[in-house]
Amino acid sequence: MSFSAHELGGRFWALIGATFLGFLGIGTVLPGIAPHVRHDLGGTDQTVGFVIGIFSFVALLSRFFSGPLADRRGRKIAVLTGLASCAVAGGVYLLPLGITGAYLGRTLQGFGEACLYTGAAAWAIELAGVNRSAQALGYVSTGIWGGIAAGPAVGHWLGSFEGAAALQVVSALLSFLMLTRVPETYTPHPHPPARRWLPTSLILPGLAIGFVNVQYPVVAGFLILHLQSHGNSGPMAFSAYAGMVLLSRFFLGGLPDRLQPGVTFYIGLACMAIGLLIIASGPPPVLAVFGAGLLGLGFSFPWSSIAAKVLKTTPAQQHGSAVGIMSAFYDLFVGISSFTAGFVAKNYGYPPTFLMAAGSIVIGAVVGRFVFAERLRIRVSDEPVRLVDAA
Repeated sequence: MSFSAHELGGRFWALIGATFLGFLGIGTVLPGIAPHVRHDLGGTDQTVGFVIGIFSFVALLSRFFSGPLADRRGRKIAVLTGLASCAVAGGVYLLPLGITGAYLGRTLQGFGEACLYTGAAAWAIELAGVNRSAQALGYVSTGIWGGIAAGPAVGHWLGSFEGAAALQVVSALLSFLMLTRVPETYTPHPHPPARRWLPTSLILPGLAIGFVNVQYPVVAGFLILHLQSHGNSGPMAFSAYAGMVLLSRFFLGGLPDRLQPGVTFYIGLACMAIGLLIIASGPPPVLAVFGAGLLGLGFSFPWSSIAAKVLKTTPAQQHGSAVGIMSAFYDLFVGISSFTAGFVAKNYGYPPTFLMAAGSIVIGAVVGRFVFAERLRIRVSDEPVRLVDAA
């Protein structure tokens, strides 16, 4: 089955554009947080770590709010709530609140990101149709990665943390106003069923997503440092990684809709494992860039493959909750693996961190075997469940 991007319509692309603007503001502020706290506010290195880390902790907890909000009040409400929170966060950074303002701003940003992503993902799937869920999520991810990738360059051009914070306010408000003019056709269930805090049916998909994403903090934190002594190819390799993620999610994001999602899941994992092993070996620059690009290519498929499998067997009124819970596993594993990778790097060096990430890919592959079993039971609420043959 072939899907054309032109068939998705103006509302869909308005949502992707608004998502880009929302994450552009987040990306613009992010590089300036640490210097702002350390030098402008007089915080310690430990304070910097806490200010940076509170974002992930709040985002993790907020997933369990943003999903039900998107299902019960509407996808548009969830997205607008996230954008409003991001706009307020930017305003808080501009207030003379000291370290408290930094904590409050990051807290509001974490909550805003959770609502923005969960609502945008569920809304995009509804606009595109569940049979295009992987393609829709690929385009949403393109908006996110595009905004985060462009943000640091824009922040550097603005030249100050205050300018970056002001841009976050402007971009979030512009995105908010844009989406107020986009109609939503989703109708929440008039009598939503009781929901479980953590449905057992989403544990295995969540674990698979979590183990696959252990590599992200390893690459973000140690790729450049590791490759400094191997031709100093780190910046170019990271650009290849991020660029390949962006391009493949845009142009190849719909493959799990056209092929069996289990096939694209394991192709992605194979590319990721090979890329990590190449990088861990301390290769020359050309091979390092190739390995990083291969890792980025593979990284584009596991999330959309699992989401396509899960969402096609989940009632539409529960898509937001399902996306939120699976995203919470991502936040949890990224947070834990960040600390773990730091410990491994400190005690054993950089190459073992990439080997650790490759080992997590193997574990994710084992867990994925159960996710993509012949029959899958999905249960987000206490409604009667149905057994659905694998796609």
